[in-house]
Amino acid sequence: MSRAKFVFTDTMIRKLRPESSEYRRSEGNGFTIRVMPSGFKTWLYLYAFEGKRRCLNLGQYPEVTLETARTKFEDARKAVKNGIDPIASAEQAAIERRSAPTVIELFEDYMRRHAKLNKRESSCSEDQRLFRANVEPVWGKIKAADIRKRDCVELLDRYTDRPALCQNLLSLMRKVYNFAVEKDVLERSPFLGVRSPVKVESRTRVLTEEEVRELWTNALPDAAMSEDIKRVVKILLLTGQRVGEVCGMTADEVVGRWWTIPAERSKSKTIHRVYLTDTVMDILGVPTNGFYFCSPTNKFDANGNAIYTHIKNNAVALALRRSFKKYERQFENKKIKIERFTPHDLRRTVSTFLAMLGCSDEINDAVLGHKKIGIVKVYNRHKYDSEKTEALKRLELKLLSIIKL
Repeated sequence: MSRAKFVFTDTMIRKLRPESSEYRRSEGNGFTIRVMPSGFKTWLYLYAFEGKRRCLNLGQYPEVTLETARTKFEDARKAVKNGIDPIASAEQAAIERRSAPTVIELFEDYMRRHAKLNKRESSCSEDQRLFRANVEPVWGKIKAADIRKRDCVELLDRYTDRPALCQNLLSLMRKVYNFAVEKDVLERSPFLGVRSPVKVESRTRVLTEEEVRELWTNALPDAAMSEDIKRVVKILLLTGQRVGEVCGMTADEVVGRWWTIPAERSKSKTIHRVYLTDTVMDILGVPTNGFYFCSPTNKFDANGNAIYTHIKNNAVALALRRSFKKYERQFENKKIKIERFTPHDLRRTVSTFLAMLGCSDEINDAVLGHKKIGIVKVYNRHKYDSEKTEALKRLELKLLSIIKL
């Protein structure tokens, strides 16, 4: 006569009382609960694998309910039937879990194996700044694989009052996770299907001639920013180049009246030559430690000599933003008293002035270092040095007439 099958119930498990020594109750097929003298109750799966007796811990009751424990037991039992040792699988999963990268580690891997190989130094620095300030404090120590789509949405929702920042964060972290998927670090990206919660309007800000005069003659001399940053702002207006390219100017890049921006520092990934007018040369002065806009790093080489670099492009934007902010709060006479602008707005202003001076779009693009596209990229190899020289000289005269020097 066959024995009736013993089936666990919640009431039965709850009523199990501790005894002077450990004991176990089994439902059959290895599904077991162990009761310790201390009162702790643990779900177990007892099985044999390759001739050896094995015991898989399924979790502690009541944190792991009967229903959950039974599901774990059934999954483990199926694994054994398919020739898989669930304990070995659990140990391997634990090893993989411990070695799985955190969000910080994933970002550093992305920077090392992708960004620093394919992006400009200024762009890499901006990625670092964005991550350190806005992502690391929230996600830094979390396993990258644990980030879910909802987490991505919540992160972006923090910055709905700053649309551009919100969009930049989405772009950066989407690239980081896409890199992880491409390199088989992760199976999927949580940013799949995530959109920016706010729309970024294209900026159209162009400084008027009156604002340029106010900036150059009154605001900059008295603004609470370093002399180097003031010089950068002026050179942005005189050349129309990108702020990161200006900040990173080195002595080796300037030969005579020509500043050659190497491909690795140019957004277009091509060598770009900029004619330097008399006013620009006067503002540049003499380079220090190889840089025109030098900044210490607080690091030293093997001989104990200080290591220097250039000021970062975000330092210019931050200095301008702080000047505006402080003026708005305190109404001090020594702060900028014109409508807010960014370093890139100065580049747009230069482009507008060049158009007003009669420069064609082609020459305008050549001065600004825009990348050629389509058939023009293939066939037009003209460098426009003479045209750029003329355009930048005319721009200099216009600016001098505006600021009345």
